[in-house]
Amino acid sequence: MNTTNTAEQTKPLINGVNVDQLMNVIGEIEADQNYAKFQFRATNQWINGSLSRSRIKGFYAGNAEDSTRDDAFTLDADEPFIAAGQDSAPNSMEYVLHALATCLTGTLVYHASVNGIVIDSVESSYAGDMDVRGLFGLADDVRKGFNKVTVEMRVKSKASVDELTALALFSPVYDIISKSLPVEFKLTTY
Repeated sequence: MNTTNTAEQTKPLINGVNVDQLMNVIGEIEADQNYAKFQFRATNQWINGSLSRSRIKGFYAGNAEDSTRDDAFTLDADEPFIAAGQDSAPNSMEYVLHALATCLTGTLVYHASVNGIVIDSVESSYAGDMDVRGLFGLADDVRKGFNKVTVEMRVKSKASVDELTALALFSPVYDIISKSLPVEFKLTTY
């Protein structure tokens, strides 16, 4: 994030973001790079059929375990009827699109706020194209996940398209999806 106009900030909130608080976090990171190391966690339990439930509570950030959440967030995932599910919750692929949507939007708003750019509104739509033959093991040459994700973001702001695009693309979830990454997989039985 560009920190050059921090001293010029006169409003504590820009786009609903407490810029002073955000700049304090950035200052802590600049003083101690370990402060920047975060670890997010989730646990999951299979319920029945294609339904499973994840719980998200603790995480590590700013050189310490976070203890601010009294209760865990609970997220259910299921499959639609056509995939033999009960359609009681979004499926995992829909959650990936949700994660991308919220991260691109939040990243854009945070970076714009730090740079004094006012955002009047953001609307976006996401589509992930997938050939499920890969998932079901019916074609070795077909990818198991999305083969294409389309993002359409509409932003009302006086900033240029190029500037807003550059800010949004700092998104960590965009980075994960748009590049390959190693995954550690461990299976145990009990």
